[in-house]
Amino acid sequence: MPESSIHIGLDAVIIAVTAEAPRVLTVADPSGEEALPSGPLDLEAHQTLERGVRDWVSQQTGFQLGYVEQLYTFGDRYRDPRERMGGGRVISTAYLALVREQSMPARLGAHWRDWYGYLPWEDWRNGRPTLIERDLAPRLHAWAGRDKRKRERVDLTFGLDATPWDPERTLERYELLWEAGLVAEALRERGAGDSPPAAGGRPMALDHRRILATALGRVRGKLKYRPVVFELLAPEFTLLQLQQVVEALSGNRLHKQNFRRLVESAGLVEGTGRLAPATGGRPAELFRFRHEVFRERPAPGVYFPGAWWGR
Repeated sequence: MPESSIHIGLDAVIIAVTAEAPRVLTVADPSGEEALPSGPLDLEAHQTLERGVRDWVSQQTGFQLGYVEQLYTFGDRYRDPRERMGGGRVISTAYLALVREQSMPARLGAHWRDWYGYLPWEDWRNGRPTLIERDLAPRLHAWAGRDKRKRERVDLTFGLDATPWDPERTLERYELLWEAGLVAEALRERGAGDSPPAAGGRPMALDHRRILATALGRVRGKLKYRPVVFELLAPEFTLLQLQQVVEALSGNRLHKQNFRRLVESAGLVEGTGRLAPATGGRPAELFRFRHEVFRERPAPGVYFPGAWWGR
């Protein structure tokens, strides 16, 4: 295979939220590592890139995708290790899908995994993760040394030294940890025998954690201007269920009363007049998404000043 050859890959980030857990659908790659559903573009069989990613997801997981959107194109050199051995360069287009979790056929070996297992520093629902100050910050500062620009980058990216935490800088945080050698993928690529800290999260095949971090940042950004959370909910839901989905995606806790008041006043939901089945507590009213909001507001998201707990 000539070194100048280029191959087009397709990857899928399929996200669900189940019982307050944000989940991503994974498969095992040929080496047994956890990976995103993916495969090469077949120039004959796949009329479009989207058709190709749908086919690979169906073959590898049994899941039939609904709406998907293109996430990003990844083309760094050596993102596929076979390139170092004379293989062609692999340029991959990733797609993002928000779905409701379904059981996967056991024979295919696909699994839903908690995405914060791969990016544990992103989950602030129980406050600032202790692993940031305890494990990551000392190693990042040691890596930065006396380089003021590196030190500033560390502090800004991870919200250290009184700088605010930006929940959308998910890709920057992963890439910084990669540069500092604090994730297994970086050590694997460099051929280093060192073990990464446990706080570096669960590794994935190739650069799939970089793709996952990109997807998380995209979803968090879209919370501001698109009602994406409703794609993860049943047609009828309680306001608590809606809040839990937003918290799972944002990685933060919300102020309950403020969130509910702002969601209702913004016209995002309407009551059905029905109650959810009793679960031992006071029955809650069921709501549904108001599709009319698309005509009423240019950016009908669920990000509102005052809805978030200050951190």
